[in-house]
Amino acid sequence: MDSSPEETIARFGLGDEGLGAWRAAQLPEDRFADWLTDRVARRPTGARARAVYGAEDVHDFARRAILGALDLQPGDRLLDVGCGGGLLLRDAANAGAVVTGLDHSEEMVTLARERAPGAQVRLGEAARLPFADGSFTAVSMSVVFLFFADPVAVLRECARTLAPGGRLAVFTTSAALRGTPAAPEPIASRGHFHTDTELVGFAAAAGLVDAAVSDDDGGQLLTARR
Repeated sequence: MDSSPEETIARFGLGDEGLGAWRAAQLPEDRFADWLTDRVARRPTGARARAVYGAEDVHDFARRAILGALDLQPGDRLLDVGCGGGLLLRDAANAGAVVTGLDHSEEMVTLARERAPGAQVRLGEAARLPFADGSFTAVSMSVVFLFFADPVAVLRECARTLAPGGRLAVFTTSAALRGTPAAPEPIASRGHFHTDTELVGFAAAAGLVDAAVSDDDGGQLLTARR
């Protein structure tokens, strides 16, 4: 038997605040999975989201992989799409890069500005990046790619905002991790999982070159350049 919304809210550690937010939303129960996915992962909101995405160890494996692949140097201009709590921005700034973050959660924008005070952080959508062509030498995405219904459109926007020779690094989750803590249900059912070959194809369709994927037990790192 499926868990009730109240049981699932408790399992995800959302507490009374989360339960109150679900009840205040006044949505039918068949919308619960969408609501939960937004609150926990797609558009993080609430005290639990701020604690999780502000924690030093949140997605640290993805952050390390992305920063290792991009090898940022002083003078690089990085855009982190779906920047969450801003820890990747902070670490990239410490490497000497000029950093910009974008997120469609107002609470994550506020949190990223706190955690990465030297960053420019804007509210916006990945498929409509509010930046001029060729603005950045590097673009990153950390554990957000599975929520994009049109991944090629997002990658095409990334390519547009990259300067010639600019680098892309995307860390996402394969279907091998579906149902694990990395991609728990019911959130996994709202995500889009792709094979390594599909990720390379998306990058090529977006106009990027030298695309490759390394897969570490279901954690996929897509790299490419413009």
